[in-house]
Amino acid sequence: MTAKDIIRLSALVAAMAAGVAARTDAQGAPHMRVHTATEAQETTLLPATRVPSGGQVQTSTTGDRVRMTANGIPDHAVGKFPNRDNPHRISAQSYRFETGPAEIRRTAQALRRGGIMGVAVNGVPFDPGAAEFWMGRPDLGWQYEALGGAVKLGLDANHAHVQPSGAYHYHGLPTGLMKQLGWSAQAESPLIGYAADGFPIYALTAVREGRVVEMTSSWRLKPGQRPGGAYPSGMHDGAFVQDYTYVAGAGSLDACNGARVVTQDYPQGTYAYFLTRDFPVVPRCLVGDAGSSFTKPRLPGRTPGAARP
Repeated sequence: MTAKDIIRLSALVAAMAAGVAARTDAQGAPHMRVHTATEAQETTLLPATRVPSGGQVQTSTTGDRVRMTANGIPDHAVGKFPNRDNPHRISAQSYRFETGPAEIRRTAQALRRGGIMGVAVNGVPFDPGAAEFWMGRPDLGWQYEALGGAVKLGLDANHAHVQPSGAYHYHGLPTGLMKQLGWSAQAESPLIGYAADGFPIYALTAVREGRVVEMTSSWRLKPGQRPGGAYPSGMHDGAFVQDYTYVAGAGSLDACNGARVVTQDYPQGTYAYFLTRDFPVVPRCLVGDAGSSFTKPRLPGRTPGAARP
């Protein structure tokens, strides 16, 4: 992304830092679990020992738009669901995704609650945000980071778990899928998926100036203490999304974890998103317009956010 593009992201970064990205969506004020934890913890991942059956996915492209129908059942090993910290069972979905036109907007857009960042090539969504907030109040603007460990979410070795609808989804690096696709630290990443705006998603590695390099996040922990009072106290340690701030040039990626690259899939070059080792891991904003299908359906009779993400 050019320097001009980075400047255009400044308003987005300010909004995310202030917690605006964590606002409730138009479906109404949620009834949520109340949490008071303020310290990040090591995330314990459940071993992936079971391979679900019946996964289905079909993908087609028209110009820059990608269409995918899938049932969201992965064909790699997953953890045990339900489990102590995630009481939901994986079940088939009826996904019909159509991406946006893969065109960069003047201003990037933060993911809304209820919005899906993208979908992996196996038909499993990337949905990085956790529906868990300080004191159960999204209006205070302190959203727990799904991989921060302060709130246990029952994630498996693929950094994934299950929504109340039965939808299995990734919050981080989809390690089982990466292994299936032959990902290697010594090679350009294979295509991992498609973002809601139509741009490709890769994991960790790319070829830059003839060398395989690891693409790195430019988000960093804020210095000092959280505000306290009606808000969380303690050091900015990664327990919350708002513990992080974007530092232009600190890594090789922009605020949306993206960069312009040339890949085997796009030999003429393209903007692409990258999954990274460090926050945000899965991008939290999009540079283009998301396809309208990349929104989680509201469960009948359920208040949004009432159950674990």
